[in-house]
Amino acid sequence: MSFDFLVVGAGVAGLRAAIGLAEHGTVLVVAKDTIEESSTEYAQGGIAVALSDDDNFSLHLQDTLMAGDGLCFEPAVEALVQEGPARIEELLHWGANFDKENGQFLMGREGAHSRSRVLHAGGDSTGHEIARSLYEQARSHPSLSFQSFAAVTDLLIEDGRATGAVAYDQRTRRRVDVYARAVLLATGGAGQLFLNTTNPTVATGDGIGIAYRAGAEVADVEFIQFHPTALFIPGRPRFLLSEALRGEGALLRNINGERFMQRYHPMEELAPRDIVSRSIIAEMRATNATHVLLDLSHKDADWIRHRFPTIYETCLRFGIDLTTQPAPVHPAAHYIMGGVRTDLHGQTSVPGLFAAGEAACTGVHGANRLASNSLLEGVVFGARAGEAMLAQSKGPETGHTFGDEQFPLMAREDLQRLAWEGCGIIRDAAGINEVLHRIDGGGRQLITEPDRRDYERRNLATVLRLVAKAALKREESRGGHYRADFPAKLDQPLHSCLKRGEGTRLISWPVSASTTA
Repeated sequence: MSFDFLVVGAGVAGLRAAIGLAEHGTVLVVAKDTIEESSTEYAQGGIAVALSDDDNFSLHLQDTLMAGDGLCFEPAVEALVQEGPARIEELLHWGANFDKENGQFLMGREGAHSRSRVLHAGGDSTGHEIARSLYEQARSHPSLSFQSFAAVTDLLIEDGRATGAVAYDQRTRRRVDVYARAVLLATGGAGQLFLNTTNPTVATGDGIGIAYRAGAEVADVEFIQFHPTALFIPGRPRFLLSEALRGEGALLRNINGERFMQRYHPMEELAPRDIVSRSIIAEMRATNATHVLLDLSHKDADWIRHRFPTIYETCLRFGIDLTTQPAPVHPAAHYIMGGVRTDLHGQTSVPGLFAAGEAACTGVHGANRLASNSLLEGVVFGARAGEAMLAQSKGPETGHTFGDEQFPLMAREDLQRLAWEGCGIIRDAAGINEVLHRIDGGGRQLITEPDRRDYERRNLATVLRLVAKAALKREESRGGHYRADFPAKLDQPLHSCLKRGEGTRLISWPVSASTTA
């Protein structure tokens, strides 16, 4: 199979890139599950953009830099906040409907924002609405095709250049070589690496895993954002309870019903996510509890049902009425700030290979992503990557892979438990070294007919090893990376960088990435 452009992933970044590319050639968008199954679909909180009269680019930039804890690449943040309004106007033109009141957009405020700048759709269904509008626009292009129920397992490389990818179709159990002028990895995050996560089951770090095996640089993967408030029902998936709840006045209480955030940070419930997550863990330990409580019951009942319809109905299905009682919550892995290292136009260190969205690392989020910047990142840098891909010339329809059919013996659940215990919210050298010891000593097996679950397990093991190596190298605490044995922050902010065969480095940003905004 041959197309001008191959886009791996059908979330906001992949769809936005594909729409721009479809005007200039044939495009194949590959989704691992149904087209609708992506992290975009689960994004409740909203999309942050400086649109209101009391807001501006500079304020949004400063809030992003502050949340990023000294590690944001400022040109990337400038691109994000300055191009954000145009991307929102584009979404509106394509039919996206954001919540309004009296003809004006409702702008919410979330943790670490100095202004109310977060647009929502359907109260708490923002990602779904953005994905819907992008998908409808994408479908209008006859040169754009979708292939679902397929996983991309490896990249095709010829003379150091990406010339396509290998796709696995689980329905036919066949592997297919797909050739293209340029390949975009927009595969989302790696939340399924952890025992507790808000991410969908497809978020297994595929883009990071296959790019690393093909020789691309990976950066800052030790920075994992753990969302403070995931619904805690034993034996059930950790459903996200949006930060917008706390932005609208929800309170955190310990198991005894006492508020506690004032003891940990002056911004209390609106402190940055990493601080709130660690505070919850500390409070759970102090009270010998498995969870804390998120309380919105002091707000008007009709307002709760209208403002957070999906969250309200989901909690109600579990027997929790948010209008009258608090919800049990526990931190869960939510977002990875690092990923495949790119310049400001999505270009990776491998010619012909691009990345955008959560799978990529432009440095825009630094050590800790500002709430509701992820959807904006997807549309801004998805558009940028699409524009840059147009300059790629057609390569030969040949290529080899760096993958193999040796798969880790460790079961997915064991990997997740190992990651949670050794590379979770609070880390130390002993726990990280245990992760590396068990990953490296766990053994591998030859599977002659692997399926999607095997490929996912291989990627999870690859990404966990990268996270552990970067976390061990970073002997400080910063943003989403907290070392109990190195609680202080180093004076010089450095980025981790990993490349196959070259080990783990801490570098200043950028070394080879473009600084052109």
